[in-house]
Amino acid sequence: MKVIAAMSGGVDSAVAAARAHEAGHEVTGIHLALSRNPASYRTGARGCCTIEDANDARRAADVIGIPFYVWDLSERFHSDVVEDFMDEYAAGRTPNPCLRCNEKIKFAAVLDRALALGFDAVATGHYAQLRTGDDGLVELHRAVDGAKDQSYVLGVLDQRQLRHSLFPLGDTSKPQVREEAARRGLLVAEKPDSHDICFVADGDNSGWLREKLGDRAPNHGGAIVDDATGEVLGEHTGTYGFTIGQRRGLRLGRPAPDGRPRFVLDIEPVSGTVRVGPRERLAVHRLRGIRPRWCGTVPSVLAGPDVTVQLRAHGAEHRAEVRVEGEEVLVDLLDPADGIAPGQAVVVYEGSRVVGSATIAATERGA
Repeated sequence: MKVIAAMSGGVDSAVAAARAHEAGHEVTGIHLALSRNPASYRTGARGCCTIEDANDARRAADVIGIPFYVWDLSERFHSDVVEDFMDEYAAGRTPNPCLRCNEKIKFAAVLDRALALGFDAVATGHYAQLRTGDDGLVELHRAVDGAKDQSYVLGVLDQRQLRHSLFPLGDTSKPQVREEAARRGLLVAEKPDSHDICFVADGDNSGWLREKLGDRAPNHGGAIVDDATGEVLGEHTGTYGFTIGQRRGLRLGRPAPDGRPRFVLDIEPVSGTVRVGPRERLAVHRLRGIRPRWCGTVPSVLAGPDVTVQLRAHGAEHRAEVRVEGEEVLVDLLDPADGIAPGQAVVVYEGSRVVGSATIAATERGA
């Protein structure tokens, strides 16, 4: 096959490209230029989109012996990922930009361009596995290395995208990938993993949002309120500085009467009100998802011991019962979850297989 290998400049994508090349595919490496001004991106290895990363990817392609190009997708990335990130926070929701990047950029814009150029598939360094089911559909499964599994952020992929995807690292652990990179002479073998959000230069999400959103309504400030009593406990300069479940940085000035810590329970972006309370008030028992994305056949009801949902990229699995009603996904959590915020993704699993995902629109507490 003719394969595009998306090379971020890190060790995972470099080894994935090398494995695809070694498997006999005709591989071309590409690095995505996602910033309109690369000099404004962080330096070092904390992101995945810096000038240093582009140079690392080029050197890795040279060692592997494959052609290498840089594709400028900065405008698409800004409109589909960065603007979405700002809009979601402005609306009081907590988005996952990495998941949105996979959906809109790596497996939409990149895949569409690759297919138009005559390529058959896109290979990435994600830790996930693909299998062919009894019905002939391509299934997305968790990686062997549970600590590195990235199936959650791939839960937005549909059947067409999965059929044109390769995940060469799904059967390998991270230490094994680093050892293999060293054996292959790849200089990124010991390069640290990327962290935080690639377009936030210093990792300070609140500061970045404050600078970008400024006084944009309705985020100009408001009250921090005790959820039980309605007492105003403090003021803030923007709801974008908070996310549900947050404990640190509330700056309330005085403890709760019982001395226990307070957590953000709810965010009301129109009024600017941030509601806080005790940890037990964070427990979510039900949620409603919208804009579903299905990896294969659309289900109607999912129940049983193998049905679980994951609510954060590195979060735990929760046993659940799932109903699909048109464009809504209704989830009853048999294992309640703490601090789940609208805007996050709920990814549905049956065993290790990813069924699909949806964006959380609302949560409900109480048994």
